[in-house]
Amino acid sequence: MKNLIPFCLPLLLCCACIGRGALETGRPDTGEAGLGHGMIVLGGQLDDPYSVENMSEALAALYPTKAGRVVLPATDLYVRFLPENDAQWQRLRELGVEMLDHPVDYEILREGDWYRDPSLPEDRITWQYAVVPRDFRFPPGIRHELLEECYIPDGTATKADGVDWDAVEREAFRRTGNEALLPVSTRAEASAKPQGRISIVDTGRDGAPEGVKGVRVSCNTFVKFAYAYTDEDGRYAMTKSFSSRPRYRLVFKNSAGFEIGFNLLLTPASVSTLGKGEATGLDAEVTQDSERKLFSRCVVNNAGYDYLQRCKKADPAIKAPPSNLRIWLFQGLSTGCAVMMQQGVLFEDLGVKKLLGEYADLLKMFLPDLTVGLKGLDSYRSIYAQALHEFAHASHFMLAGSDFWEHYAHFVVKSFVTSGFVTYGMGTEEDHGYCEVGEMWAYFCQTLLCRERYGSDVPAYGLNHWFRPQIFLMLEERGLGMEKIFQVLSSDVTDREVLEKKLKSYYPEYKSVVNQAFARYN
Repeated sequence: MKNLIPFCLPLLLCCACIGRGALETGRPDTGEAGLGHGMIVLGGQLDDPYSVENMSEALAALYPTKAGRVVLPATDLYVRFLPENDAQWQRLRELGVEMLDHPVDYEILREGDWYRDPSLPEDRITWQYAVVPRDFRFPPGIRHELLEECYIPDGTATKADGVDWDAVEREAFRRTGNEALLPVSTRAEASAKPQGRISIVDTGRDGAPEGVKGVRVSCNTFVKFAYAYTDEDGRYAMTKSFSSRPRYRLVFKNSAGFEIGFNLLLTPASVSTLGKGEATGLDAEVTQDSERKLFSRCVVNNAGYDYLQRCKKADPAIKAPPSNLRIWLFQGLSTGCAVMMQQGVLFEDLGVKKLLGEYADLLKMFLPDLTVGLKGLDSYRSIYAQALHEFAHASHFMLAGSDFWEHYAHFVVKSFVTSGFVTYGMGTEEDHGYCEVGEMWAYFCQTLLCRERYGSDVPAYGLNHWFRPQIFLMLEERGLGMEKIFQVLSSDVTDREVLEKKLKSYYPEYKSVVNQAFARYN
């Protein structure tokens, strides 16, 4: 699939607010010994303690008199899927299938954030591994392979039928040579439901750790999986108990309804591994000195969560971005864009289908709505501000619609190509008003929301461009707030003149303030 990236990136570079940023490539991060953030390195296959055969043998070893009376049926199936296109991928997700891109019954020599099966062509989705209930109805037409029938105790009744299933589980680990995965603890502490806190430090505030909000925490040992979303304080609690030490990872699929999805290859939701932890749970504190991708993903995650919460609290409401919003992060681009390609903007018009043929639909399911360029942005505040700018664009898209956004995106493409790589043009070109209105709004929101978080001394963003976000800042200072300004930004507001007239029409009580603001920054 990595072969698709060269087709996709030129589209983004053309229609993005990228300034003079260039894409940087290089070797994946290696991190500490045994824990990296590049491709997972697999070793040999392990004997899964949760197979029906292994759990049955463990039961017989501990309860020889029950072995003939307690029959272990398969509770779950360990399978792998090979979806061919967007429709098949989405169908599996709709059925609630939780998929991993790597097998879970192999030794991991080096942890990482992603894996690709080397036996498959790079322009195909890699094998997706999953555990499904034994009565799962496999959708027709989607290739799948049954790898193993499993017996996974649910943890709700460890003494059912007079059997201590926690002890059976531990015995299965010992008998299969996986005893090293068991915690060194007393029997009472052996089984636990993982819980903990994922936090991040913003040195631009008081430096106290705050929660990584709404992010998905996933853990597993072999085929036994659990996941939970963090709350606003970054705390999570699994509902399934573990007797062994699980592998933990953050999946950047936020409970608020967006995904951060770009690793070294295309993937719906990026993953940052946290390594093994105790069955009781794992705490992680992310700082500016943490692995770069982990830190930036957590900051953008919080920016998106905060922005969506702000939309809900506003009255009148600011429209929230699309519920399936996808964000790509680029460490080597200097700024970002709200290309909204997953929503269909520019996808047909730029000839993507003609260019990619049968792979067009495959690519479309991974395409971004927002990209956030992180080059030169090292602090929480700088990344947070950049992300807010793009989220504000996504709200504008929801009010103005696709036709407006097609004009807007085309203007940026044309300006970038014909104006000496000046992304916003010079303010005199045809359709410049679409860009003017859109960027006024985004820079205004970026400034206002950063001031709400960091204080009034935050300098205003975007003041050096030919469009004037100062107009909105002045209106807000005089009482015409962000929520009211947003209401006029519908599809008919395509330039500065229409914007001024509509503001006065909607809010006649602010007519003199509107006149003053537009006159001052003419």
